[in-house]
Order: sequence, then structure tokens, then C-alpha cells
Amino acid sequence: MPTPSLDSLPIRRLTLRDLTACADLSEDRGWPREEHKWGLLLAAGRGHGVEAPDGGLAAACVVTEYGPRERPSLAAVGMVLVAERHSRQGLGRRLMRHVVEEAGTNPLTLHATPLGRPLYEELGFKVTGQAEMVRGHFVPSGRPDILTRTATADDLPAILRLDEEVFGTDRTHIVTRLPAFADQLRVAEEDGRIIGYAAAWPNMDTHVVGPLIARDTATAQALIASLAAHTNRPLRTDIDVRHHELLDWVKEHGLAPVAFNAVMTHGITDLPGDWSRRFAPVTVAAA
Repeated sequence: MPTPSLDSLPIRRLTLRDLTACADLSEDRGWPREEHKWGLLLAAGRGHGVEAPDGGLAAACVVTEYGPRERPSLAAVGMVLVAERHSRQGLGRRLMRHVVEEAGTNPLTLHATPLGRPLYEELGFKVTGQAEMVRGHFVPSGRPDILTRTATADDLPAILRLDEEVFGTDRTHIVTRLPAFADQLRVAEEDGRIIGYAAAWPNMDTHVVGPLIARDTATAQALIASLAAHTNRPLRTDIDVRHHELLDWVKEHGLAPVAFNAVMTHGITDLPGDWSRRFAPVTVAAA
């Protein structure tokens, strides 16, 4: 039997049943397996994949939609991966064209590595911002003036209202998964009102800080410090570079620069919401 060409292989939907295959694909490209993150993305988003003729996945990506189900106001593309043995054969381009065509007029966003950016630009994505990944053991200094505490179930309505206001569209299906997905979910409070919230979720040997939504830099600092106080793992997060004051602060407290990713959009000139209160995403794979 002749081996089918990659162009003839169908693009199919991925589900949680494909989690191990997705993790295997990550590992194939030298990425961490990140099964916990894949689980969130496949449950809350829509996976697309191409099965390899020789087994496993030849390519995969996940699209996480936000806003009304019938007409999403924004969709984030992430985890765009092609198996090493099938790379440089146009499979990533074909998969991304499929995503763009399926989105139609609905806006898209993604975080692009320097390697992936030329492909996304070819497909009409524009650079609208930049995020810096930092990682390390947080070194505390003093006590923040802003009150932070563990979030409770009663806080969820207020967290959802704040998140939609800052993010610019509804992402209930992500936020309501945080209590089970994250090891910590904390809020910052002033006069009984929630002015910020943040989660820390396990990813390999780190705790990823995200989302990080806060009224101002001081509130973001208090949330990070409170999360760090309850873990022995290194912290990792991706901070919008416009928040240079917070970036300087985390570097002064033990986190080191790792990489930059370009924030790109398709169909809109900028992301919705209030960037000044949006410090870090849940994960760059889901904006």
C-alpha cells in the first residue's frame, strides 16, 4: 500500500481522548509534555489535528473561543505543532489556513515564537504587542499593603464580572475551570471589593501564574507575592511588556528572562478589553 501524501490526510477534531497523542507530539518537538495544560485546552477549546500515516499525530493545534457561542468575539490559537518527521512540508501552513477559514470573520489572536511568526504573517496576522516569559524562584521582600486571600465559591460571580470587563469578552468556560485546574486561586480585595485575581497552576516543575488581572501594578505585585508564598516551585509567567514596572519588579525578586513572544491578531487591530489591568494570560496558548 502506498503511503498517503500529507495533503490528502484529513484534518479532524481532537478531543480529550487525544491528550496522550498531543503530549507525545509536544515531546517530539522538544517541548515539555504539558499534559495538564493540554487537558484544559482540549476541554475548553476545540482541537484540530492530522493523524500521521505511521501513527500518532502529524500536526495539531487548539482554538479557544470567547464570547457568544453562536458568534465568538475572539478566538485564541495555540499549541501549533508539527511532528519533526513531517516538518517543512507545508502541514503547519495547511492547518493554520484551515483555522483561519473556519473562523471566517471572527477575530483571532495568538502568541508567536520567532520561528512561527513568518507563517502567521503570511496568513495575515499582524503584530500588536509582545509578552516576556520570566521564570525563577520568587524572593520575597516585605509585606504588601494590599490584602489578598484564597478565593471562595462566593467570589466567582465577582471574578467573572471583573474578568469580562478587563478581558473584553466573556470567558466563563475558562474561569470556572480554574478552581479545579489551578493549585491556587487568590483575590486581592479593598473595602470588600475584589480588585484583582490570579491563579497558579502546575506545569511540569513550575507553577504558572495566570491569569493575572489587577487594578494596578501594586495589586499585581501583591497577588504574585501571595501565590509565591504558598509554593516551593519556581514561578513562570508571561507578562505584557507594556507592564515594564512589574517586569522590573519580578526580575528584582528572582525571576529571570526566558523568551519573548509576539502577540498577533487577525481580523482586528488590537485586542479588546483593558490592557492596563491585564498583566498575564492563563496561558499563551489561550491568550
